[in-house]
Amino acid sequence: MTNVVIKDLMKKYGKTIALKDVSLEIKDGEFFILLGPSGCGKTTTLLCIAGLLTPNKGEIRMGETVLSSSESDAFIRPQNRDAAMVFQDYAIYPHMTVYKNIAFPLKIRNMEKSKIESKVRDVSQRLGISKLLDRKPKQLSGGQRQRVALARAMVRDPKIFLMDEPLSNLDAKLRVYARAELKKLHEVMGTTIVYVTHDQIEAMSMGDRIAILNDGVLEQVGTPIEIYENPKNLFVVGFIGNPPINIIEGTLIEKNGEFIVEFGFSSYQLSSGIEIMKKTKTPEIMLGIRPENITITKESRENAIQAEVEVVEPLGRENIFHLRINDKPLIAVSITNKDLNVGEKVWISFDTDRIHIFDKITQKKIN
Repeated sequence: MTNVVIKDLMKKYGKTIALKDVSLEIKDGEFFILLGPSGCGKTTTLLCIAGLLTPNKGEIRMGETVLSSSESDAFIRPQNRDAAMVFQDYAIYPHMTVYKNIAFPLKIRNMEKSKIESKVRDVSQRLGISKLLDRKPKQLSGGQRQRVALARAMVRDPKIFLMDEPLSNLDAKLRVYARAELKKLHEVMGTTIVYVTHDQIEAMSMGDRIAILNDGVLEQVGTPIEIYENPKNLFVVGFIGNPPINIIEGTLIEKNGEFIVEFGFSSYQLSSGIEIMKKTKTPEIMLGIRPENITITKESRENAIQAEVEVVEPLGRENIFHLRINDKPLIAVSITNKDLNVGEKVWISFDTDRIHIFDKITQKKIN
């Protein structure tokens, strides 16, 4: 089994703490995503698994093998970890042909020439680069270089792939294609993949599970749907989703047995206010509603708030509406409201089953 267990991992650079007691278990054969903004610690985690960085504290195991441990002072060198890494800049040798680039990790292991040729031909065929074997990297497109880097990793038959933003240098159209190709390849190979990205679309579309890091702290681990529908805190809910979620500060109050969020400029009735009241010590809350969970109408309806259309972004399949309620901006997505114009007064209501409520102080989800 090639599961990876990370326990209480800490990495420091001088006084700066890059990772703070991160604990994870990556399952055998899983496509596991490390997601977060720049500087959050995702690449540091990957490099610790690869052995290119030595943790200051904690333990990393692959199967039954301890790769590094601060307690036992164990450390297995990178070349002995049976992990293949694919870098953001591909890191392929410019003076070598595609064939020699792919064959290089086998050649330095003194594999027989006939076996090298067989493995190179096999993996290049699987990746659709058989006709490129005699070319130099400068004669390749970005997508072709990405495949060469992937082929060089695959040819070793490693126990685990470690990928550091391998699609970030591709244009948008090619990136969509490459995401699908990587996903299909993983399904065929069944090899464990640990994949670093800051792109939430890559994470949501490719990952079996996602770990979200922020400033060296592990915020949440779960499937894409779990994280999208049940985020644990304000950071997670704000990082996942495009367009981003709307966050509105409010006060939870009770009037005549009904629970209402008072925004200052308006108010909104909640159906589950009593449960929320039990979970928070303060009435000050943050209400989150995703753009696709806002309904726009031209006529007033029960429990609706009046808004004004400021900007319309027509995207063909749907429109993105930038609204304003007094001084508060709000974003809504709709596939039906194609006839709304800038400056028009509208009424908005929220899907009450899709509202997220967060404690203003702890920033944790409470509903």
